[in-house]
Amino acid sequence: MAKDMIRYDVLAQEAFRGLVKKVLTEVSHAGLPGDHHFFVAFDTRTPGVRLSSRLKADYPEEMTIVIQHQYRDLLVTETSFEIGLSFKGIPEKLVVPFAAIRGFFDPSVEFAVQFPLVDESGLGADVAEDGSPAKAIGSAPVSRPQPGPRAVETKPQAEAAPAADKPAAAAEDKAPAAVVSLDAFRKKT
Repeated sequence: MAKDMIRYDVLAQEAFRGLVKKVLTEVSHAGLPGDHHFFVAFDTRTPGVRLSSRLKADYPEEMTIVIQHQYRDLLVTETSFEIGLSFKGIPEKLVVPFAAIRGFFDPSVEFAVQFPLVDESGLGADVAEDGSPAKAIGSAPVSRPQPGPRAVETKPQAEAAPAADKPAAAAEDKAPAAVVSLDAFRKKT
């Protein structure tokens, strides 16, 4: 296979991250329209991610937040967003660079984008040099992830895969959050 000198994977990631930035910017000004809500999965090890030591201990590699009813102070900058959420009744402020985002999901309209890590070789960081699957961050390996972001069709929650080892962090205090595995949003090949 020829080496991609244009780096379409990187360009596509930038375009989809721009989409996430635009959506969050609009929500920061006007609030969430209709039934829209978001699951945002991000790598907590990425430089620029800021969260409390308590959350960092609970989510040392990857964390998924829910932006739905009980969030506050959503601020979007050129390179990141910050948001106030409560976890187990304790208010927290998170700063998430767009480069740290691994997935953005809006289940209300079944829209999802995944951002596999991409290295200089053009392979996804989730793919070993020999093309075999490598361990994915925060989840079980999937059958040969492809480099670059991809929009995927989500499945209704009733068809979701079994829960991951750690539950998704919920932004709601009143009712227990449904645990949704990120594998539920991956397209099966």
